[in-house]
Amino acid sequence: MKTIGIIGGMGWESSAQYYALINRHTASRRGGLHSAPIILDSLDFATIETLQARGDWQRAGELLAASARRLQVAGADLLVLATNTMHIVAEDIESAVSVPFLHIADPTADALLADGAGTVGLLGTRFTMEMDFYKDRLRARGLEPLVPEVDRTNLDGIIYNELCRGIVSDASRAVYVEAIERLAARGAEAIILGCTEIGMLISDDDSPLPVYDTTTLHAAAAVEAALK
Repeated sequence: MKTIGIIGGMGWESSAQYYALINRHTASRRGGLHSAPIILDSLDFATIETLQARGDWQRAGELLAASARRLQVAGADLLVLATNTMHIVAEDIESAVSVPFLHIADPTADALLADGAGTVGLLGTRFTMEMDFYKDRLRARGLEPLVPEVDRTNLDGIIYNELCRGIVSDASRAVYVEAIERLAARGAEAIILGCTEIGMLISDDDSPLPVYDTTTLHAAAAVEAALK
């Protein structure tokens, strides 16, 4: 099995989920006491969040590219970035290394298309919802993403002020469910949990539409790539 390199820490709550999910999927695929060879480079999210707020994507890209290089030097055979938002700088990461980089939107698109979805609601940070880097990746696969027309600030705040700090509340879950209901009314057939922490808050049991958790799908795809 190839060694999986994880650029993590953004935030660490979802990076911990990646570690668990990758190992569980590996055990399921390989049986017995097998676990995955993983190298994690965990960045300080406070530094990255400051650059996000400033819109300094160039410096953020430099930091994540440096992380990717460290992982390759340490022996990683393929890389994943354990955050949706920072795929804004995916090209910086890809150009910094010679090992494969598995984009988080691709296994999500694969799963949606396999299930026959076309119009999909996209929830995430305001950067993911409002900028085109993620939506364009989905459109290139033939999907039509919809983002909330209202409450984007509240949805974003729940991620940064609660989920990234390990806080999960029923009140915030209700905000997300209401956003999903509005997306359903506009024609969404499924929902992308396009932030690696949202799966802590929302599951299929909570949502009026099927949800596609990017964290779970990305971790499983990393294992499949490592086993090839």
